[in-house]
Amino acid sequence: MPQLEVKTVIHSDLKTCFDLSRNIDFRKETLMHKGEMPIDGITSGYLHKGDWVSWEAIHFGFVQHITSKITDYNRPCYLLDEMVSGPLKSYRYEHVFKEEGPVTVMTCKFYFESPYGIIGKLANVLILKKYIKRLLLTRAEDLKKYAEKKTANKLKEKRKWAKKPIFQEL
Repeated sequence: MPQLEVKTVIHSDLKTCFDLSRNIDFRKETLMHKGEMPIDGITSGYLHKGDWVSWEAIHFGFVQHITSKITDYNRPCYLLDEMVSGPLKSYRYEHVFKEEGPVTVMTCKFYFESPYGIIGKLANVLILKKYIKRLLLTRAEDLKKYAEKKTANKLKEKRKWAKKPIFQEL
């Protein structure tokens, strides 16, 4: 079973990063270029343990349907979604979050198995590993940018209030 891993250092807090990873609306927005749209199950908001979502997406020029379920969940450190049905034989997508000083390290591990025996294994090597790696990197980069922007805005707001004099009658 091929496995891919992407580690991303994010200058944001643990909860912001974790919540973005399970936010359907964020995923819709960032993967719109792939024509990815939730069509059944939880189609908006945040995913929790036991929730499932069916996605319609365009991959390799074909419309595909993928249903995944959150099978393990430990906020704000761990999220596991697994394919229930779709074009692959199976997949497991782990999201692990660790706070390391002022940053969050997000580790995404993607395990997948293709159908069609030896032909599927050949497709893994020649096409799928590279394609899925690119999707994972894009998703991680989008999450990093959004989380860091959100954190910068929070800090900016705090600084704004800290600079204002506070009047107090004695």
